[in-house]
Amino acid sequence: MRTRSCLLSLSLLASLSFAAADATAIQATRDIKIISSAGARAMADACSAWAGQNKQVVAMAILDWGGNLIESHAMEGAAMNSIDTALLKAKSALRWRRPTSETNKIVRSGENLAPTFMNDFPQPGALPVIVNGQVIGAMGVSGADGEKCAQAAIDAVFKGQATASTK
Repeated sequence: MRTRSCLLSLSLLASLSFAAADATAIQATRDIKIISSAGARAMADACSAWAGQNKQVVAMAILDWGGNLIESHAMEGAAMNSIDTALLKAKSALRWRRPTSETNKIVRSGENLAPTFMNDFPQPGALPVIVNGQVIGAMGVSGADGEKCAQAAIDAVFKGQATASTK
């Protein structure tokens, strides 16, 4: 019995040593970028300016990488449900890590119906915000040319350091 427990202890000790060696080889944390509240406010302002220049009325929602709402705004005259719609679109862009127009095409073609089963809202109008290949948030826009408005906001605030596609 003592020999058996000794072998088990040695085996356990060896596996713990191996795990400890692996732990030093792995990266236990990672640095993530986030959209600041000032950045989100600037995105809302930039989208509103773009919409105004293009004679459109929109509402928008900006999420951080975890899906938390950072900023929302509706222009005067926006429909009563437009912020809710923008939020649903932003969540869909964040979850699928692609513009909702792409997700919409995938659903309509029957290639992948999962977004509809997962209570997503794969309607055009939202973009993920990607910096150095890392999705740091999403912007959903309800009304008119939502993705163009979101892209104008991303371009204005991130000045070429962010994209809306992982491609």
